[in-house]
Amino acid sequence: MAGVPSALPPVTAGSAPEPAEGAAAGTASWVLDLLGARGQTVAAAESLTGGLVCAALTEVPGSSAVVRGGVVSYAVGVKHDVLGVPEDLLAAHGAVSAPCALAMAAGVRELLGADWGLATTGVAGPDPSEGHPVGTVHVAVVGEHGQLHRALHLQGSRRQVRDGTVTQVLELLEHVVRQLSVAAGTVETWSSENAEEG
Repeated sequence: MAGVPSALPPVTAGSAPEPAEGAAAGTASWVLDLLGARGQTVAAAESLTGGLVCAALTEVPGSSAVVRGGVVSYAVGVKHDVLGVPEDLLAAHGAVSAPCALAMAAGVRELLGADWGLATTGVAGPDPSEGHPVGTVHVAVVGEHGQLHRALHLQGSRRQVRDGTVTQVLELLEHVVRQLSVAAGTVETWSSENAEEG
């Protein structure tokens, strides 16, 4: 199958990620340029990042041509009621999971009529959640040609975990769009569940 290779490496942040105003800002600008050139749009469903993904995207001048909007689905009920994440999925896997992240991304894409849906869900701290340690994060990208998920194990403060998540989901989208721009192929369904902590 042409398109994005399935052998994307897992991500581990052994040290604190760069702040959002640095790494994420640069990635956001690249992503918006790529999507704008393709005439495509993006929307984000955010849990632990609480709107930081949309903030990074809309900080870029001209982003209104590409960014459809976002949903901060901090509560589990919002994930179900607004984004359409199935209750049985939440019951079986929890909110901090690959299936939830993929469902959130698909849900916001459909809800806001975007070409691409992004999602972030995880544990920013200071306490564990659903049995997952602080820094456990799932990010997802869903588009017409397929879907991608990445499991992250981020270290650092609550702020650093949130900022690192923003950077990672934008870099995942950038990777997908760049590959499609070159190959005009299909995004394979891919998931990295085995990222090791640094």
